[in-house]
Amino acid sequence: MQQTLDFISRCAVFFDGAVATASDDELFAQGYLRGHVDLAVGRLQLDEQPFSVEQIVQAVDASLHSAIVGGELNDADAALVQQIWRQLSV
Repeated sequence: MQQTLDFISRCAVFFDGAVATASDDELFAQGYLRGHVDLAVGRLQLDEQPFSVEQIVQAVDASLHSAIVGGELNDADAALVQQIWRQLSV
């Protein structure tokens, strides 16, 4: 469980730390991605069972896929969001 908490914390630190240096496009992409991460974690917490980093990654991947297929992002924004997510989810 500590690995999961560390991952969630690492994501939050990344998002919070980028505010001072990120471009407008990066801030948008990071804010959008943070929403998907927070939603995935919140849904997993509702189960009141321990969950893993892998489950968070899978949930965010599925959520982003649905959003992109649903046309929520233009191609450039989708690419930037996916690039940031690849960096975080490693």
